[in-house]
Amino acid sequence: MNWIREHLSNPEILASLFWIIVKIVLIYVVARVCIKIADKTIAHMMAARDKSPLKFDRRRTNTIGSLIHNLIAYTVNLICIMLILGQVGLNLGPLLAGAGVLGLAIGFGAQSLVKDVITGFFIIFEDQFGVGDVIQIDSFKGTVEEIGIRVTRIKSWTGEVHIIPNGNIKQVTNFSTYNSLAVVDVTIPHHINIDDATQILKDTVKHVQELTEDIVKQPEVLGVQVVGTTDLKIRIIAECKPTRQFNVTRLLNIEIKKRLDSVQIETM
Repeated sequence: MNWIREHLSNPEILASLFWIIVKIVLIYVVARVCIKIADKTIAHMMAARDKSPLKFDRRRTNTIGSLIHNLIAYTVNLICIMLILGQVGLNLGPLLAGAGVLGLAIGFGAQSLVKDVITGFFIIFEDQFGVGDVIQIDSFKGTVEEIGIRVTRIKSWTGEVHIIPNGNIKQVTNFSTYNSLAVVDVTIPHHINIDDATQILKDTVKHVQELTEDIVKQPEVLGVQVVGTTDLKIRIIAECKPTRQFNVTRLLNIEIKKRLDSVQIETM
């Protein structure tokens, strides 16, 4: 305690300590400002691409923007840490000189990290999936929130965020690449005239298409799919925008139910 009091009462030491703290704060602030400027620059570039007459893939653009942000953030933070260590008196020369030995020592342990980074680059440049896509990796299904250098984050529809190392991604199902298909089977009793029921359904699905922009092609009433002992099933399909088939299916079911109730046809 006496040693601390003696040093704290020394004006030169206090002044030196003060300027070290000021420099550390300035280094940190400059690092944050650099990252903020980089983020704004990236956002401006992405906006310019969206307005370009050339048809850029927005999903891919967002993904690359996210990757660039991560690269800049990692680089700036690393430089910031090294500068701060230099200010507190840590000699970085021997530290950097020993990096080769340290790298060799942890080389085997870093294999998974290298694997994560390499896989992340391949995911992006092969356009396997992008930010905003709905994908499934093993048992995890959700919307891609971020593709980082090391990990991919996907958010499930119930709110959980799954963080998956890129090196662990072996197989991916992408639900956002192509249009999806909504399939609805309508069950009606045998005593109902099939032609009348089919025409009612055709009129209904045409009306449903006018209610939503999720349907990209007029729904089709394919006809009788299954004949049971007391009823039969008429199948309807509708081509939808990617991942929108569940919304369209619910809308079709609601409107078909309303229409059949209005003409007193009971579904089973």
